Amino acid sequence: MKIPGCSLRLWLVLVAMACVGSVPAAEPEKPQLLVFAAASLTNVLGELAPGWEKTSRVAVKLSFAASSVLARQIEAGSNADVFISADQEWMDYLQTRSLLSQASRVNLVGNRLVLIAPTDSKIQLEINHGFKLAEALAGGRLSTGDPDTVPVGRYARNALMSLGVWDQVADRLVRADNVRGAMNFVARGEAPLGIVYATDAQIDQKVRVVATFPDNSHPPITYPAAATATAGPDAAAFLAYLRSSEAAPVWKEYGFLELSK
Repeated sequence: MKIPGCSLRLWLVLVAMACVGSVPAAEPEKPQLLVFAAASLTNVLGELAPGWEKTSRVAVKLSFAASSVLARQIEAGSNADVFISADQEWMDYLQTRSLLSQASRVNLVGNRLVLIAPTDSKIQLEINHGFKLAEALAGGRLSTGDPDTVPVGRYARNALMSLGVWDQVADRLVRADNVRGAMNFVARGEAPLGIVYATDAQIDQKVRVVATFPDNSHPPITYPAAATATAGPDAAAFLAYLRSSEAAPVWKEYGFLELSK
């Protein structure tokens, strides 16, 4: 029996509506937290972030570079939620421009400054006032971060100035874009010596620590963190997690120093 034209059209409309109704609704986009962090935090945050993701159900996207580069990206309008710097100066830079949530600012951990050489290097040095750094370079260059912008380079310059040897090596620097870059020059044998953080030297088997700089030769190495002025609601919880008892053993495992409370 033939179905009248109008009834057929009605039947087709009803079938189409039923099919549309059976399509599952798209899942809401998973919340995401964008964290800008100093390059020296690459490994430790790479381990800490997944733990927080599991409990918070918020995805963490990590972006690593020199603190100077990240601070300027935030100044230029980046949508980062959290900024973790390797020094106080770049955090101050953003705070004075009202680009941070000042109340959220905390100091997370500390670090040490070390002199490194390739693993197979025979260089031996004790760091003290007037130590023979230029002589140890033997015509080579000293690798560290750019002292004009990169925190590790600033710490290195302060240390070498206080020890009276800065003028000997100021024109013999390899000015790397970040601390990992500085370490890589030494790991590849392109520089006989470098100045980096102890935590970076710990993770690269191609370098060894020649000596550790005295704490009083440079400002304390601390990692301040803060939510940005445009941060989402999860930034505060993430910062609290980084300071929690759950995170503390991970920081210690990677060589970072607990700060006095």
